[in-house]
Amino acid sequence: MGSEPRDEPRRKLVDLPFLHKFKLYSTHTNYYLIGRDENKTFWRILKIDRTDPTELNLFEDPTRYTHDEIVQLKKWISRGNQKFGGLKAETTCYGIIGFVRFLGPYYMLVIKRRKKVGEICGHAVYGIAETEQIMIPYPSPETRVANSLAERRYKNLLKMVDVRKNFYFSYTYHLMYTLQTNVCNTESGEIHDETMFVWNEYLTHGIRRILQNTVWTVSLVYGFFQQTKCSVSDEEFVLTVIARRSRHYAGTRYLRRGINDAGNVANEVEIEQIVTKEVPEGQKVPMTSVVQMRGSIPLFWSQETSVFTPQPDIILNNKDVKHVATRRHFENLKQRYGRLIIILNLLKTGKHRESILRAEFGKAISSINKGTTRENHLKAIHFDLNKQYKSGADGAFEHLCNYGKRALELINLFFCEAPLGVGAEAVINDSFFNNPIMNEDEEETSPEEEALKADIFSLQNGVLRSNCIDCLDRTNVAQYAHGLVALAQQLHLLGITGPPIVDKNNPLAKKLMEAYEKMGDAIAMQYAGSDAHIKMFSALRGDWNMMMKHRDMITAVRRHYNNAYMDSEKQNAINMFLGQSGPQLGRPALWELRSDQHNTGNLDIENLRPRISRSFSDNLLLEGLDIEELINENPQPSREGLNGGWETNSEVGFFEPEPASPSVHFEDHLRGPGSKHMFPDSGSTSDSQGLDDVPGFSHSYNAKFTTADEMFERCSSMSSDNMFSDIAESFTSTTGTDHFEFLPGPSQTEGEYVLVPGFSNEFYHWVQHGRAFSRVWR
Repeated sequence: MGSEPRDEPRRKLVDLPFLHKFKLYSTHTNYYLIGRDENKTFWRILKIDRTDPTELNLFEDPTRYTHDEIVQLKKWISRGNQKFGGLKAETTCYGIIGFVRFLGPYYMLVIKRRKKVGEICGHAVYGIAETEQIMIPYPSPETRVANSLAERRYKNLLKMVDVRKNFYFSYTYHLMYTLQTNVCNTESGEIHDETMFVWNEYLTHGIRRILQNTVWTVSLVYGFFQQTKCSVSDEEFVLTVIARRSRHYAGTRYLRRGINDAGNVANEVEIEQIVTKEVPEGQKVPMTSVVQMRGSIPLFWSQETSVFTPQPDIILNNKDVKHVATRRHFENLKQRYGRLIIILNLLKTGKHRESILRAEFGKAISSINKGTTRENHLKAIHFDLNKQYKSGADGAFEHLCNYGKRALELINLFFCEAPLGVGAEAVINDSFFNNPIMNEDEEETSPEEEALKADIFSLQNGVLRSNCIDCLDRTNVAQYAHGLVALAQQLHLLGITGPPIVDKNNPLAKKLMEAYEKMGDAIAMQYAGSDAHIKMFSALRGDWNMMMKHRDMITAVRRHYNNAYMDSEKQNAINMFLGQSGPQLGRPALWELRSDQHNTGNLDIENLRPRISRSFSDNLLLEGLDIEELINENPQPSREGLNGGWETNSEVGFFEPEPASPSVHFEDHLRGPGSKHMFPDSGSTSDSQGLDDVPGFSHSYNAKFTTADEMFERCSSMSSDNMFSDIAESFTSTTGTDHFEFLPGPSQTEGEYVLVPGFSNEFYHWVQHGRAFSRVWR
């Protein structure tokens, strides 16, 4: 995967107009952005007018110039502007992120440096290493507002969405879509930049509207990307894990909860796991993918941020008694993934604040199913993971794997053999909305062209949708379990098989767990301002000890601090980046508004209060925790970026030369056949049966993993007793402890304070004096 693909299967891509590298030149009246393809076979020009500070005027030259022609053209432009200093070189960049205007002039946002993080079927995938914000108009009295305090504050607010962290793009691959969609899509002329996973849709709207193409811009996907080259028993394959965060109803933890009127949910993330087998150059590449997703409970509910209460009460709004928005949400999932939607609901049961949502979610599912045919019913699994975990991590994880196995049998996964570069022509055709680029001989398909098409053997039809209260910590463990079971099936389809055993010492299981932990940290940082909690993953590894408990407590404090003090400003930045709010004449600035004036979306807080139900809030218990020690040991996160100041190690790409890390070799490990536990040495109290029915990996293996920095060139630039309530052949859990009931909400509690053990008066001093607390953290 690290070497350049052979030219023959990529020969059709060479002459297609993908612009990879750009140079910006300026005169007194215009900017000239000159772009070229990767192979330096043609150049194109985009002229940007600088004379009108309030309008975006773009002019695209349709001519494809040669190198000599573009050199001569630059000379002519320079001579024509000799009076004003000629043509000046400004910067080199790798694509336009978009254009934005606040109170004064327009700005162009460009990628100054990129970093290659992986490849998908021969298509390079990049992260962003450096960006630049360029003012379009030539400095004049009309542009003085650009230096005003309010303008600078808006620019800094936009920079809080740090596109250098966890934003990805590709010039030749629709990264906003799954592998199955990219391989199977035969339609052209669609506007893909307006889909839910393209985060700079608003920023590129102006240039796309004017030019009617996406040649000069990149489509940014926000989430996570990690790729690892694996070798098991002399069989090589590449494991890729991608997370795509939806821009619809996007935001921070307590300011984006539940669902909006359009059926979009908070913290909605699509996860795709791709396994690609390494084959000799020129052959079609066997590849498989499985997709799952997570998202907030699709009901109208919220939690009010409180510096005194780390876990605020849940406020349930009963305005949508017919569950119209919930129904709309699941209809959207069916359109995207197929008719079979399986819900893995991990909310807690009993006298817990989450039970009010669990009961209402169950009612909503039943209401939706009443109006549909049996084959279109939502399939619900209600599983209290927290409760099962207390009985043993191994047993809880075994149930999750069994649920994942059954879901996989129903929805299947995607499997095909495709040539390198598949889908690139669809990308270039879709780049020109009104004038798709067609080949002259396209009326008939030649045998050579037929050989370049993908052979599709199976399709995924449906999706597993997981959620807990935040869709972070518990959800991440559940999605890892589904990914682990899917990985076994993916390797089986690719011809890499082994006995049906998943054990603690299996390097593939450990490597996949690392990927899902990193992904969980990235998603948690984006939504909640901290890394994910590691308690359940640590218990599975057998290293849950006092040090890990201390780390989880620190995570809880970080998360609470960010939610209480920083989320409002982050929400402002996200809203402005996505075009959901911004400076308007006659209205206060964003930072002058209360949070409920611009952060609640379609949720009407003022009309919500008379119709709410409350559940009792169990406060976070941090016994024996020295808050002063935590503050001194763990400094406050930087306010620069949306993702916080702690590194998550989720960016595996790089852009500066450094010594290559050695490959990790795993020698043979043998275990007796009598072991029944998933992770027998984890110290768990679980006495559950092993996963003998889950296909897995061999007892004996010799595995090797290669990280992304070794693969690519350095680039400087319902009930568990009847888990599927609507399936005739029911799958029975062995727990017998998780029957779903419609539980009435606990009695309303008003004005009650619950002290947090271990904090006492020091804790109240901390929350009442946030400014002093911030100074300590700095």
